[in-house]
Amino acid sequence: MSIFTPPEKKEQTDELHKDYGVLSNCIYILKRFVKYRKSLIFFMITGAAAAASMSYIWSFIGKLVIDMIQTSAGGGDILPLIKLVAITSLIELFIMWLNTVSSAKTGVGFTYIRLMIIKERIAKTLNMDYEALETPEMLDRLQKAKRATAGDWQGVQGMMTYMQVMLTQIFSVITAIAIMTTFDIRMILVIAVLSYVQFLFFEYIRKKDKKEMWDAMMPHWRKLEYMETVTTDFSYAKDIRLFGMKDFLAGKQKEVYDEELRHWVKSRQYWIYNSIFAHGISLVRQLIITGWLVYGVIYNGLTIGNFTLYLAGANAFSMAINEILMALSALRERSAHTDDYRSFMDIPEDGGRDTIPIPKSDKYVFTFENVSFKYKGQNKYALKNVNITIGAGEKLAVVGLNGAGKSTFIKLLLRLYDVTEGRILMNGTDIRKFDRGEYYKLFSPAFQDVTVFACPMAENVSMKAPAETDKAEAERNIRDAGLGDKLDKLDKGIDTELLKVLYDDGVDLSGGEKQKLALARALYKKSDVIVLDEPTAALDALAEYRLYKSFDGLVGDRTAVYISHRLSSTRFCDRVAMFNEGELTETGTHEELMEKNGDYAEMFRVQAQYYVEDKDIFDTVPEAAPTA
Repeated sequence: MSIFTPPEKKEQTDELHKDYGVLSNCIYILKRFVKYRKSLIFFMITGAAAAASMSYIWSFIGKLVIDMIQTSAGGGDILPLIKLVAITSLIELFIMWLNTVSSAKTGVGFTYIRLMIIKERIAKTLNMDYEALETPEMLDRLQKAKRATAGDWQGVQGMMTYMQVMLTQIFSVITAIAIMTTFDIRMILVIAVLSYVQFLFFEYIRKKDKKEMWDAMMPHWRKLEYMETVTTDFSYAKDIRLFGMKDFLAGKQKEVYDEELRHWVKSRQYWIYNSIFAHGISLVRQLIITGWLVYGVIYNGLTIGNFTLYLAGANAFSMAINEILMALSALRERSAHTDDYRSFMDIPEDGGRDTIPIPKSDKYVFTFENVSFKYKGQNKYALKNVNITIGAGEKLAVVGLNGAGKSTFIKLLLRLYDVTEGRILMNGTDIRKFDRGEYYKLFSPAFQDVTVFACPMAENVSMKAPAETDKAEAERNIRDAGLGDKLDKLDKGIDTELLKVLYDDGVDLSGGEKQKLALARALYKKSDVIVLDEPTAALDALAEYRLYKSFDGLVGDRTAVYISHRLSSTRFCDRVAMFNEGELTETGTHEELMEKNGDYAEMFRVQAQYYVEDKDIFDTVPEAAPTA
């Protein structure tokens, strides 16, 4: 097996995973050096040369000192000896300074490169298909990519570190070989063989440890991350306390930790075996080296100075060979982690398809043609054979009970998912032909689960950087969305920081306030199509109706789609689409569907009691049709 191929080559079940090999990954890392910090290559070389020199300089000086002492034993001049030590000390100080500076530069530089690589990974994740990130397979790929950039000695930065170690020990080995060939080249071979035997046992232990610890623990880490999130994230705190879940969650977390501990105990046992074997080999190697050199002194006239030089050289060579083999093993292991990172980064975005530009138009018409969809891993269709056209400037209410398929319908319209069967057209073109990012620009969405970001309120509305945010427009939209009273109570107004994650004086919004914030975002974006996916679910039915009615006046002639399991939006919409168990069962105006007296009329009658304060709605409720 080549030393540049990944360890534990086995059948790969992930078709998107690639094995690049150590050499390819080293080149990949060097390219990142060139891209982000070219000086790292210079400091790696100078640091390696300096570190290797420090291993040998006093070995040479020791030999010379001993030889000079023996020469001057009869009362000779010791001034040359003093000069030698002084010059050597100055050289040593310079080398130490060079090594220290290089180590500092590479240490900080390696971390900087890792952070830039993390930045690349985050950018990749943010650009990935929404649907892909919901699958367990893609979450596992992402988890592996995150592990590959998790720390100094892991993954990509671990490769950088061990590349530096390898370079240092290569310099050291070259120097040691140059020294030892002047004595007996066979000693080099003996040391190399013993070091390789030690390395083989180390590799055996490492493979066992990888199988029993790291491979087995991969699913566990996802569980651990989830449990740590649940037990530390403030958003879970109310439910945990009010439902008395503390002991239950503590027990679940203990189970996760106990599982991890079992693997760690077994891992430590493996490495104890390796330590015992390594010490045994080291003892044998030291006895052979010392005995060989003593024999040379007694029988071959080897001087005490040369004895000192060769002993130091043999030990340094032995250590360097071990370090090279260990570093090579570590490189291969971290190369496998880097494979995980690069495989994730190489996943094609948007399916790898060529795209066409969004056509310039004042009007966009969306047509669902025989659209069916089911989530990955599910046998049941979430939507089945949906046919509907959303006209330009139309106000469409999408209604139905929870689980009827309303949100799935919207996710397909927004192209957060691609259809399983059929197609969705925009102005006659299949939307899958467009670039997702450009397609997203057509929509101003507001969702039920509102995400608030740890930044000022103005940027939470604009969803842009401060320099790109129109604060006056953001404040106008906040007031239009019904958050004016809240804004007036804030000392910093539109500049108030939200959440207490980054700022101690950050403000938390209530559920209803968050949903009004989402409406303000939708207004600020000013896209051609407004999509409201139950963003007012935290409000009472009457408040929702009034807010929707006010919001509809702000939408103007733009296309708007209102989604709700409550019917407060239907009265002022041009058309209603009724969903039931994934199927589009009824379409028409509010009056038409009430006259039809079907599922929609029945649902409206049930909910009419909540709108009793608004006669404009309540008066449209007919009596139930007589039953047979």
